[in-house]
Amino acid sequence: MQENQHQFDFNNVRSLAGKLWKFCSYDERAALGFQRFLNIDELFARLLTIRKVDLKQAQFYLSPNLKYFMPDPLLLNDMDKAIGRLYQAIITGENIAVFGDYDVDGATSAALLKLFFKTLGIPLTLYIPDRFKEGYGPNIAALKKLKEQNIQVVITVDCGITSFDPLAEAAELGLDIIVIDHHAASFELPKAVAVINPNRLDTEPTLHQSTKHLAAVGVTFLLIVALNRHLRLASFYSENRPEPDLRQWLDLVALGTVCDVVPLSGLNRAFVKLGLAALAKRKNIGLTALCDIAGINDSPTSYHLGFMLGPRINAGGRIGTSDLGVKLLSSDSIIDAKQLALELDYLNKERGNLEKDAINQAISSVYSKGYQQDKPFVLASSSEWHPGIIGIIAARLKDHFNVPAFVISWQDKIGKGSARSIPDFDLGSAVIAARQEGILIEGGGHAMAAGLTIDQDKILEFEKFLSSHLLRQTNNVIPVPEIHIDGILSTQSFDDYLYDQLTYLAPFGSGNPEPKFLMPFMKIIKADIVGQNHVRCMIIGKSGRAVKAIAFRCVENTLGSFLLKKQSKLHLIGQIKSQKWQNQTTLQFIIEDAMPVVE
Repeated sequence: MQENQHQFDFNNVRSLAGKLWKFCSYDERAALGFQRFLNIDELFARLLTIRKVDLKQAQFYLSPNLKYFMPDPLLLNDMDKAIGRLYQAIITGENIAVFGDYDVDGATSAALLKLFFKTLGIPLTLYIPDRFKEGYGPNIAALKKLKEQNIQVVITVDCGITSFDPLAEAAELGLDIIVIDHHAASFELPKAVAVINPNRLDTEPTLHQSTKHLAAVGVTFLLIVALNRHLRLASFYSENRPEPDLRQWLDLVALGTVCDVVPLSGLNRAFVKLGLAALAKRKNIGLTALCDIAGINDSPTSYHLGFMLGPRINAGGRIGTSDLGVKLLSSDSIIDAKQLALELDYLNKERGNLEKDAINQAISSVYSKGYQQDKPFVLASSSEWHPGIIGIIAARLKDHFNVPAFVISWQDKIGKGSARSIPDFDLGSAVIAARQEGILIEGGGHAMAAGLTIDQDKILEFEKFLSSHLLRQTNNVIPVPEIHIDGILSTQSFDDYLYDQLTYLAPFGSGNPEPKFLMPFMKIIKADIVGQNHVRCMIIGKSGRAVKAIAFRCVENTLGSFLLKKQSKLHLIGQIKSQKWQNQTTLQFIIEDAMPVVE
């Protein structure tokens, strides 16, 4: 596989996508150890070392389990306080509400609590704020409504860590607040009975290392593990009220984890691997309905979670009603679930239509403002873009320009913004710092994504602040985007055996990328346009064997123009995928980037 990689020295030449190609380094001694003790082939052994798996961890990487990776939840700061307060509420019959975020992580966290408490015989009130009328996080008007409904305890999920004023007022109203969050925290914590967040600055270092990348739904799962154990020890369960099997809800944990784009390593990897197995059992009525409408008939993968289920659940919060997702995920009615799934599917199609023009406008806007390659970010804003799609626009801008991207939707001189990052930049800390400087009205997030609210008069000051803050993070150097190559493939080695080997590395996602391979000296022998913007082709290597390939969303860029030239000779970078059509499964190469062969 890699024995001849040294003959390819791309000499810091940028590819057609403007990226540098780098071969991943691997530990040859460790790879030999894997081959010997695990009885695996050379390719697979090298891939394990590239992913920094050591021999002791190999079995838990390939077959992750919760027992090995999960810490004692009570080690998290304030977990004992949260459990004590919730137990008191359960025993005395107090009313509990969940205040969630409107994205997939928030919806899965809220649904997880709803389903767990339902098994206890305790109804929860769910409150998901309207993205446009109320914005992100707890607000005092909503908390007052909950108080008027005789709620005594409010659990915030995937929000709350920066909600200082609303939660201070909630305490004055007599509400007991439990914050469950994972976003970046500052020294100051909101006023609450308990603030459970592995990214609190006072989290014990070893514990922080193993929990810092949890999504909110992962932190929520730790809460119900601790609460379930407390109830068991208190003899709460009986023959008439059996203890629930918490593993049945790992499908929700997997969905929220993948869709929040947190690294799939350690505990997160276990959550997703086991959660996909739970999803395959089709026990969650809402998820089953959504899988059916999305056409997911095979064994689900992280791709299905992130690109087929997640966008549909998000569509409610983006352009519809914010609580549609959590209603679907916690539904116990097949009829209701099917109707909710249909509604979310329709909204997702509408969202797609809104995006197309807005993305092109945003890219044009960046260029028209005088795009500078030495600037550490791009920013686009408009009063015409639906606030529910600005996160998606930011993600596309980030991919197009290879730098962090900020997108703002204006209304009455107040902007709602969303940002997406690339490795090497920490957007969450930059946005929090801008908020602390008084530049932003609101703002928070984590390294790869952030949200904000800004006054239009502050936009130039914000851009200046971002330039200096982000450049400091990288020592005044704009990183050149890179593609890391796991190995070299010929068309001869492109087969089912190789694909089956690669599936053992799944689930793929942030922190555990799908292997990318170089297929050198490929000739394009056939190419055509499929869909609206994709290029399908046949490629042939030196062995004379042809392989199917496709490149997505490339017709209008340089990659597409090269692929559409018959007889083009290219070095290709991409991934091996399985395609099922009319009960037949075939392999194809998904082309991500290319470089012309210099003869």
